[in-house]
Amino acid sequence: MSAIFSGVADLRKVFEQARQRRAEGDGTLLFVDEIHRFNRAQQDSFLPFVEDGTVVLVGATTENPSFELNGALLSRLQVLVLKRLDEAALKTLLARAEAELDMRLALNAQARELLLTLADGDGRYLCNMIEQLATIDPPNGEIDADMLLRRVQRRAPAHDKDREGHYNLISALHKALRGSDADAALYWLARMLAGGDDPLYVARRLVRFASEDIGLADPDALQQALAARETYHLLGSPEGELALAQAVIYLATAPKSNAAYRAWNKAQGSAKKHGSLMPPAHILNAPTKLMKDLGYGQGYAYDHDTREGFSGQNYFPDDMARERYYQPVERGFEREIRKRLTYWERLRARAASDDHDRA
Repeated sequence: MSAIFSGVADLRKVFEQARQRRAEGDGTLLFVDEIHRFNRAQQDSFLPFVEDGTVVLVGATTENPSFELNGALLSRLQVLVLKRLDEAALKTLLARAEAELDMRLALNAQARELLLTLADGDGRYLCNMIEQLATIDPPNGEIDADMLLRRVQRRAPAHDKDREGHYNLISALHKALRGSDADAALYWLARMLAGGDDPLYVARRLVRFASEDIGLADPDALQQALAARETYHLLGSPEGELALAQAVIYLATAPKSNAAYRAWNKAQGSAKKHGSLMPPAHILNAPTKLMKDLGYGQGYAYDHDTREGFSGQNYFPDDMARERYYQPVERGFEREIRKRLTYWERLRARAASDDHDRA
């Protein structure tokens, strides 16, 4: 049965027939095509019949079952992944087709290899091309690569724009950028655009990458990504795609740091953990007499008036110990930031020591 054309009534009928067969000593193998099309309630209806063996269920889906099938049903099934056909398998299909047709296609060696490349791992598409080529009577008795490209329709790259294939490719692009492999990153960018992905979606992911994986190691990375997005928005395809490629090369070759990303996650965690702690009174403004009487602004040190331009005062809540979130790496511009933080840490420790001595 096909999940596209079947509903609850069809399932009930199948299960009842399976019960009757089982009572007569026969089993039932139920093959469900596009099983992910069944909703959660329909998928749950399989559970008792799969568990007690009333049916042996075989489901086919082009989607990732981890996302599309109920966890309860998936836990009772064995997942078999059918991958794209490799070159050896495609050659086997070609040989079988020629044997079935009782003829050898008039392809020269180069065209024969190109035919397998055009199939792109899809056996059904290969068979369709073979059927087209079998009707050709080439003028020179041979089909070369140029004639092959003229006579068969090229297959669009296997890709979907909103499901697993889409997320696999953006993950590959992100990982190649993080791994500083500009060539691999350009390949995955080309694959996404050839597969019909929205270039502005890709541009948004590049902006995110610049913040998450480069950050302050190269502050210009974010500007490059934003400029590429703006350029594509202005030019469109195909001219604007070059700006995306330029940004990919820049991001791949830039020094990497996720220090800002990690610091932000830690700060968010602390904000949730400590609740609504008040800022220390000395850093609060005191526009009214009452607020001054309550100690707002009392003892605040104006950093610009200090010798080093750094007072070293505490800016965390009084009831919260100082925490360290941002840990810059020894790469790119963050190396300079690390020097600044180390310098300020020394001044802060000195100020704390002076306060202790005065106390």
